[in-house]
Amino acid sequence: MRKGIISIRLLGALIVACSLAAAQTQAPPPHATHPASAYDRALLNPALLTRKAPEAYDVKVITTKGPFVIHVTRAWAPNGADRFYNLVRHHFYDGAYFFRVLKGFVVQFGLSAYPDVNKVWSNANIADDPVKQSNLAGYVTFATAGPNTRTTQVFINLNDNSRLDSMGFSAFGQVTEGMDVVELLYSGYGEGAPDGNGPSQDAVGGKGGAYLAKNFPNLDSIKTAFIVTPAAPPKPAATPAPKPAGN
Repeated sequence: MRKGIISIRLLGALIVACSLAAAQTQAPPPHATHPASAYDRALLNPALLTRKAPEAYDVKVITTKGPFVIHVTRAWAPNGADRFYNLVRHHFYDGAYFFRVLKGFVVQFGLSAYPDVNKVWSNANIADDPVKQSNLAGYVTFATAGPNTRTTQVFINLNDNSRLDSMGFSAFGQVTEGMDVVELLYSGYGEGAPDGNGPSQDAVGGKGGAYLAKNFPNLDSIKTAFIVTPAAPPKPAATPAPKPAGN
């Protein structure tokens, strides 16, 4: 009997140990607040992140609802394409929330989960690009607060928003895969404060993801976003050489 009691105790201890190990290896919840050290420290120096983007590139965005892909065409908006390229290369958007989702209009994101990162980018403006590509459904554009004020926020058009073209909103990319995922992103909070009941952009900028996780727990977010090489166009089939006459 004594051995039996010891075996049961050992079994209980093993179960507890295994449970603790499993808990430690489980992935964090989608909206877990990450330590400040989690981001790329290069993001604290916007003036250094000015690499010229390729003429075309793809960005894969993994969200809490699934993945989607943005194809960027630099010729549409060179300044915007370059800025987006540098932000994605250094994982600025990792952990960011889709804080403004208005059905039939736009999905907006681009404020960092980290307040100190937002602080240094808040005035890192880029010059406007002429509008060459319209704001049609699925096209991606930088948000702006007036001439030459684009920084890090972008939106995806959910409808034909070509009326934005005359206001200087220049699209730089297009969602080519996963638009159904974009349309599933949580929109229940509506327009942001002070015009609606949704998140305050000032609060997001100053408090980061912790503010959204606490007050708007249903929002979807970006797990990670990264550059992927666009697929090369297929090569044309070789044309067979003509046969000599008479054969």
